[in-house]
Amino acid sequence: MQFARTIAAATAFALVSSFAVAQDNPMVGGAAMFADKNIVENAVNSADHTTLVAAVKAAGLVETLQSPGPFTVFAPTNDAFGKLPAGTVDTLLMKENKDQLVKVLTAHVVAGKLSAADLVSRARANGGRYNMQTVSGDALTAEVRGSHVYIYDEAGGAALVTIADVNQSNGVIHVVDDVLLPR
Repeated sequence: MQFARTIAAATAFALVSSFAVAQDNPMVGGAAMFADKNIVENAVNSADHTTLVAAVKAAGLVETLQSPGPFTVFAPTNDAFGKLPAGTVDTLLMKENKDQLVKVLTAHVVAGKLSAADLVSRARANGGRYNMQTVSGDALTAEVRGSHVYIYDEAGGAALVTIADVNQSNGVIHVVDDVLLPR
């Protein structure tokens, strides 16, 4: 009987420990994200963020997103970029459109580290919505709907946070399913 309790306790401990490890290093785009790596170091390993990484490189924002921050990044997936009108991404990646690309990308970044719990508590304290200013000077609004958090851009577009709290050494990433557009 004691042996069975010991095995059950050990099994429960192992499950809790493996859950904690999985939470510390969540999987994004088939790759573990490590809290001791910065935003760029993690993003380059995500198969779901190759378009975002290419855009960050083309915009010359790699150094900025490797700096100490902290930053909160709402990171659109490749599928999110795929929802844009045909040719939009290719046009934004053109050298002559670098300023516009920087504006779009920095409209996904908020100074400071805001966890999902921060977003939810601040939204609930403000009637269900929390307004943020991006580093581009644009506005984003977090809204809690049931158990989901949506991020609205100034054009009224909404992106669902699909993976929250991907902690980085210089902030946090929240994966979103749409590209947020600046004014």
